[in-house]
Amino acid sequence: MFFGSFNPIHVGHLIIANHILNEVPLNSLWFIVSPQNPLKKTGSLLKAYDRLHLVRTATENDKRIRVSDVEFHLPQPSYTIDTLTYLQEKYQDKRFSIIMGSDSFQNLHNWKNFETLIKNYEILIYRRPNFEVINSLKANIEVLDAPLLDISSTEIRKMIKNGKSIRYLVPENVLEEIESSHFYKS
Repeated sequence: MFFGSFNPIHVGHLIIANHILNEVPLNSLWFIVSPQNPLKKTGSLLKAYDRLHLVRTATENDKRIRVSDVEFHLPQPSYTIDTLTYLQEKYQDKRFSIIMGSDSFQNLHNWKNFETLIKNYEILIYRRPNFEVINSLKANIEVLDAPLLDISSTEIRKMIKNGKSIRYLVPENVLEEIESSHFYKS
């Protein structure tokens, strides 16, 4: 489970997903698009269904990846533990892991019911610069050295607003969707 706002999805997200699929024995990787992250402001969020569409567009040719709108049908804001509880009940035969950056892992103690998360789920952590992985919570973790690019969705949105090119920062088909729909212009 790779949770996020994906506002918008960019090649950095996709490189991490591909690295994890290459390095960890998974049947599939699910992008879980969060309509409202409780730790982020909603003011700069593109509409949830537009972000979902962009993630589906970015991953449409990769059969190893599934894109889910499960959080669109759960109470808002979206809490990872609520989503995982729902999915575990629905897919009792599946075992889920959580993918997160080392920056998010440092804040895990602030998450709703983090104790249940670390007790019941493996956490796949990709290292982020300046965020050392310190497992003081004694969670079941696997640390991965995924190739990282210094790309942020926030910077991509600023570039679009300022009329700058985002070519090569997002997949070509996502770029076309953003431009044709005039996403992030206002």
